[in-house]
Amino acid sequence: MSLRAIPYLVFSMTLAGFAPRPDLDAGRYLKVLADADARLKEAPSDALALAARSQALTAMMRLPEALAAARKATESDPRLGEALFARALARAGTAVQAKNLSSLRGVSDAMDDLRAAVKADPGLVAAWMALGLGYEQLPGILGGSTRRALECAETVKRLNPGKGSALQGTILAMEGRWSDAQGAFGAALAQAPTDPEVIYAYLDALGSRDTRKAIGDAEQKRRLLQEARRLLPSVKGRARAITAVCDAFIDADRGEEAWATALAALPGVDAPSLLHLELGKISARSGVHREEGIAFLDQVLKAPLEGGSGGYGTAHWRRGQILKALGRTEEARAAAKAALALDPKDSKASSLLADLR
Repeated sequence: MSLRAIPYLVFSMTLAGFAPRPDLDAGRYLKVLADADARLKEAPSDALALAARSQALTAMMRLPEALAAARKATESDPRLGEALFARALARAGTAVQAKNLSSLRGVSDAMDDLRAAVKADPGLVAAWMALGLGYEQLPGILGGSTRRALECAETVKRLNPGKGSALQGTILAMEGRWSDAQGAFGAALAQAPTDPEVIYAYLDALGSRDTRKAIGDAEQKRRLLQEARRLLPSVKGRARAITAVCDAFIDADRGEEAWATALAALPGVDAPSLLHLELGKISARSGVHREEGIAFLDQVLKAPLEGGSGGYGTAHWRRGQILKALGRTEEARAAAKAALALDPKDSKASSLLADLR
């Protein structure tokens, strides 16, 4: 597919009444899932709807369902970029969760799908982003290459300058080149100052171990606090960006400020379930408002949870952390077991359970 065909494809999908990419890019996975399910009732073999459903399910950590939907999508239309991208995400998630020798094959298959996805649809920014991160994170023996990762970032820059610069910054930060990464993130924020993914990528990289090694612990905390406060007015009700700001406050040892920020944003946020989970995380990591933190996590476990959050297993694990800190050992043990019931290879839940024995 040529780049000239992209606008026509988007226009055609919009005319057909189903254009999931904007909602997928915005992280509105519950909406995507509902829209895809409605579409599939009318057309059970709709490849785009199956692909969108798969991507939403992967974000929700419902990986077996996601992989099944992705396979149906590629069977329905083997050349659809979104279907290949969906299968890549589901395969990668399944491989990471498996944590065994088959994981290597799963990761390799996922990279093959990503390469096929961007070949089929050269304008699919999300697939280019995932491919770039894959190249950077994989060892050389599995095809990892910083050069190739940065080439992906350059491609994304031509399609979406803000996201491309953010990907470049993320790659450079992973390489320990923080001074270069900072320049790339500066360009990203200048081009897309309110993009939640750009804000998240920047603050996540600033708070990483690689950056700590480059600039030192005290300087990292100072910058995290400074940048979280500076960027907060730009987040405008976007849960993904708000969680990034709150995480920066936590890492800067400002638990109360993180709590107040999340609580204030809750009434008008686009994905309340993410902020409920974030409030539990703030409580677990900072030790503030523990009883309220448990109450927010209880809400998470009783309602649909937006994707991109680590899923219900993370909520159980955070709940267990807080219960342990409160001395409620049996309840904490039950929470850890609940997390392991969802993912028996969850190392964080296993560690918590071991500490409670």
